Amino acid sequence: MSRTRAQKEDKAGPFFLATLVLWFVSVLFEILFHRRSQLLSIVAGCFFYQLANWVVRSFVSRDPLFVNTSVSLLHSTITSSSVIFILANQWLKNGSIGIFEHSQLFGGTWPWAYPALCFSCGYFAYDQWDMLHYGLYSGWIPSILMHHLILLICFTLALYRNVTINYLILTLICELHSIFLHVRKVRRMAGVRDAKSKIVMAEWVLNLVTYIVARAGAHLLITAKLIWDAPKFGKGIELPLALFGMFGMNFLNAFLGIDLFRAFKRERNPQSTNSHHE
Repeated sequence: MSRTRAQKEDKAGPFFLATLVLWFVSVLFEILFHRRSQLLSIVAGCFFYQLANWVVRSFVSRDPLFVNTSVSLLHSTITSSSVIFILANQWLKNGSIGIFEHSQLFGGTWPWAYPALCFSCGYFAYDQWDMLHYGLYSGWIPSILMHHLILLICFTLALYRNVTINYLILTLICELHSIFLHVRKVRRMAGVRDAKSKIVMAEWVLNLVTYIVARAGAHLLITAKLIWDAPKFGKGIELPLALFGMFGMNFLNAFLGIDLFRAFKRERNPQSTNSHHE
């Protein structure tokens, strides 16, 4: 087992660990030398989720996958609630007029959006470290590590330049779907696998609906909005970086959708799956 994990780390670990270290040095440099104290919320996010990791590991389970999934569930719940609160607060204060205008999404920052994005950025750094430390990834180019790297690059550059903050807050609505992804993992690790039970069926309905609406659909709409507003971006790096990030996310969303559909079929028809393997 450890030998297999070491092989995985030899292929992917050093590269992703190096990028994580460079990212952390960059954040510390901005805080200490450019006096960007508002970026301390990133560090706070790292420590908060590491503390949550320690609590779950100490009092619930020492299984690295269970601990990681539980903390991820906590992040998805906090982040999706934060996004809904930010949008609802903005809607109640100013109504729907101009809320999705380019000037608002590109140059504006809704109340609480900046610290919420920083805090979530801290989680992705923590989670990247946790997966690297315990070998919770697979493949020569692990999609989950690549996903986190793309997010860290896009989020951090936006935070440094203080642009597209509201765009990125909108992308985080996908964490609403992540709640049910993590609930499914925890449920299966807890041994609850009866696909005919009402709880499991309700979970699958919410899983698939939020995937379509809050993840795939929302990210496609954001991508379309970026393309539509492309002439308004000017000649900076923001548009190419935003499109790169969103195309990457849509690509990963497509594969996630395929995996979800296959998992749904396996759980609904376990006998046919077993006979196929035989």
